[in-house]
Amino acid sequence: MDKKALRKIVFSRRREASDLEIREKSRAIFEQITQNDSYRNASSVFCYMDHKHEVMTREFIEQCWSDGKKVAVPKVNGDIMNFYYIEYFGQLEPGIMGILEPITHCPGIVRNADHDEHALFIIPGVAFDEKRHRIGYGGGYYDKYQAEHTQHTTMAVTFEFQIFDSVPFDAHDICPRYLVTEKRIIQ
Repeated sequence: MDKKALRKIVFSRRREASDLEIREKSRAIFEQITQNDSYRNASSVFCYMDHKHEVMTREFIEQCWSDGKKVAVPKVNGDIMNFYYIEYFGQLEPGIMGILEPITHCPGIVRNADHDEHALFIIPGVAFDEKRHRIGYGGGYYDKYQAEHTQHTTMAVTFEFQIFDSVPFDAHDICPRYLVTEKRIIQ
């Protein structure tokens, strides 16, 4: 099956899932992450802002702050993505496709975090296989970022219904170190 067909299947499955189901499965995913040594030992976490029934990240980000961790979220700048530290959700505004992004046009509100090479890196995706191959949304932002920032411990988060026997991948695609679902951690 090609990437376009897999995306269509997953988007349909995410639309069909109830808000409660998405919330409960997201909590189960992040409960596993917060119990993992990679999280416990991290002083900072890079995390995406969820959109359209992705694995929900807001409660996890709040947990990170509660645990004393710095949190950075992405902003798309042309064909690249950069991460910026935020301290509360009021430092975000709708960006590309309505996804919340850091407000960077007011100096001093948020700081660039790209220098932080040892953060725990939480990665979204559309479809995965058990070898941790990932299909994203097609922009290549996460692969490009990981190619330049190689020291992060990477954890992709996904629902079990997004895992397939195999997904197409290219030589430049970068597999996350861990794949975390509501039921298991694959490494």
